[in-house]
Formats: sequence, C-alpha cells, structure tokens
Amino acid sequence: MNLPRIGITMGDPAGVGPEVIVKALAHPEAYDYCRPLVIGDRVRLEKAIAITGAQPKELECIDMGLVPKELPFGKVSARAGEAAYRYIERAVQLALEREIDAICTAPINKEALNAAGHKYPGHTELLAELTGTAEVSLTLFSPKLRVIHVTAHMGLLEAIDRIDAPLVERTIARGRDLLLRISDKEPRIGVCGVNPHAGEGGLFGRGEEADKIVPAIAAARAQGWKVDGPLPADSLFYLAARGDYDLVVAMYHDQGHGPVKAMGLEHGVNITAGLPIVRTSVDHGTAFDIAGTGKVDEQSMLEALKQAAALARR
Repeated sequence: MNLPRIGITMGDPAGVGPEVIVKALAHPEAYDYCRPLVIGDRVRLEKAIAITGAQPKELECIDMGLVPKELPFGKVSARAGEAAYRYIERAVQLALEREIDAICTAPINKEALNAAGHKYPGHTELLAELTGTAEVSLTLFSPKLRVIHVTAHMGLLEAIDRIDAPLVERTIARGRDLLLRISDKEPRIGVCGVNPHAGEGGLFGRGEEADKIVPAIAAARAQGWKVDGPLPADSLFYLAARGDYDLVVAMYHDQGHGPVKAMGLEHGVNITAGLPIVRTSVDHGTAFDIAGTGKVDEQSMLEALKQAAALARR
C-alpha cells in the first residue's frame, strides 16, 4: 500500500515540538499509516532524542539549519519564531507542489512569531495567507467531539460583530465538506447560539440568533443538509458528546475550545478546514514550562498524524 507522505513541521524550536515529534515517531504504529518527513533542524531533533530517550524507527528530515545548537528551551526569541515560520513556509510549498500529501504541525509561539516580524495570530491565519485562501475555519477533533469555529483568534466583542449569516453558512459548509472527506454519511450538524440559552427567544442578547444564525441554518437545510439550531451551547455539547451530532458549529474561540480541551488535550487534533491542502496539528501549545524536560505527552501528535493520513487518503 502506498502510504501518504506527511510533512511534520517542527514548530517553535524552543518549545516542545522537537520532543513531541521524536516521541511520536518512536511508536511503530505511526509508520503503519503514513510516511513521515520532518521539516525542521536536525541538531534540534538529535537533542530531543537525547533528552527523551526516544528511538524513532527512522527519522527522515529536511534539515533547514536555522537555529544554533545552544538555543535555550523555554524562552521566546525572534530567531526561534523565524525558524518556525520558515518550517511552515517550506511545508506549504511542498504540499502545494504535491511533494507531500499533508502537513502536520507542531506548536508555534505567537509572541516569538510576531517578534520575528510575522504578524499572525496563529497557524490558521498564516496558512491561509501562504496558500492564498481567503477564508478558513479552525476545527477541533477529539474522540467524542468535533467542533468548527465561525470565528477564532479575536476578541469576543469583535467576534460577535464579525459573525453574520453568510459567514455562518460558509462555516457550516466547510465543516460538512470536511466530514464528508472521512465518511460518506451525511453528517448531523448542531449550531450553537451566541447568547446563553441561544437567546431564550430574544430575551438575551441583541437578536444575534435571529439575525445572524437562523438564516444560515435555513439556507443549509434548503440544500438538504442535516442542520439543527441555534441551540444552547451547554446542551449542544452534551448531545454531541453522547453521539447525537457529528459536528458542532461554535460561534467563537472559547465556546468551542473549552469543551474539547476539558475532555482531554492528549487526544485533540486541530484541523484547518477550507485550505487547498490537508493540515492537522496537535491541540496544545509550545509548553515552555516543560520544554527540554522530556515530559511532553505525544498522544496528540499521534492523533494528528492519523487524521492527516486519513484525510490525505480521501
């Protein structure tokens, strides 16, 4: 079987990215579903192997040679931010040229990225620009929940202003398309309200549900899609976790991230919906507090590689 080629970006070299990569690739099953190719720095990966004691079956790497051997772990630096950017840039180029089948990213540090002059709030927006994509959606997968976000890296007031019916409809469509890449079954989609109790019939908020969400759901249903809402977020996440819905549409960052992360970071995967390439990521940050100690858990990276391979095969 011709396994998909997955490009793994090393993330911020001062964070846990190098360690989480070598620990994940020390699991033999990783090679059962993909052919991993690390885009990063060889000396940093060798240091991570020495720290963790991990012994990857094999470790193929495009050595960018961007950071010195003595770069400290756990510290923000423009040099590390620049390296993280260059790893992603190279991976996107390879994916667009079809040299790799998907990208799986280790975490970056937004402060370091900005210190290097790259003014992006996160991977999602950076990948959109590098691929020339006008609009994408941050999506989280975990064993019991799948969540796509209408808005992501912005303040709450700005997010509520940004939400409108066309954006909600496009987000529903991106989520549906993503799920149809891993299953032929029409997904059941639940859409959150903005306000407590989804506005309680207009008692809470300023009519956001009626103005911004209801028209989008009506348009989706008119196409024959299985979409319900707007529903109270607290109830909807419970229903989705027990299996009533295949996808939750969250209106803003913490509405979607909170429930997924409360159920366990170790199995969460971040997927960027709407890109012309497949991209997955771990669902945790650079963890500077434990970087360089070997303590990082690799399960999220293994899940991200598995999801990247599944999406690439489809």
